[in-house]
Amino acid sequence: MPSSENRTESTDKLMETDQHVLNFLDSMDTYLVLMDSLSSTLRQGWLELASARHSMGAARVSSALFNLKSHHASTTLEIDNVDVNVELPHLTLCKWASSDDSEKNSGGAKFKDDELSPPPKPESPRTQDEEPQDRRAESGESPVSPDDHAQQARSRSLSMFGTLVSPKLRATQTSFERALEMLVEISNVRASLLHAHDQVQKDLKAAK
Repeated sequence: MPSSENRTESTDKLMETDQHVLNFLDSMDTYLVLMDSLSSTLRQGWLELASARHSMGAARVSSALFNLKSHHASTTLEIDNVDVNVELPHLTLCKWASSDDSEKNSGGAKFKDDELSPPPKPESPRTQDEEPQDRRAESGESPVSPDDHAQQARSRSLSMFGTLVSPKLRATQTSFERALEMLVEISNVRASLLHAHDQVQKDLKAAK
């Protein structure tokens, strides 16, 4: 007759196996939902791009207008390990970082998501955006938020298509930006899914 310690150990292993299965199913559900959302977002982006080309003309919305010169990437990916024991990589999207920000933060912390520092102006040693927020509050000026800098970066990226662009083109930019965020999230979920699958496989082999 099995002892109480053996029964407790068997129960713990069974609960651990059930937890691995639940993690696998939960990751699979999240993965499928994200893939469906990505498909819808990309479809919406292409439709908005077609509408922008129709309203602005194919000559103004064309790949021939792209700046092919070498420049710093405004969107990058950071890879780190959330759990050293699990060694599960995690991707973080760092978007709309200016070239000056990339150079200053190449060896330190980077701006994530929409966190941006004001772009410096070479003609003045100290710009208005570099003033402390408390001084700007005293003067009655509202501090520039990271969302404002992100919006400015989005507008600069569309300047190659002209000064006045169709709202559909701005909507296209937002849709594809959201799709990029989903791709990063899908990559993270897929890594969790594969890890959970490996755990379930190990449990099945151990049970045989």
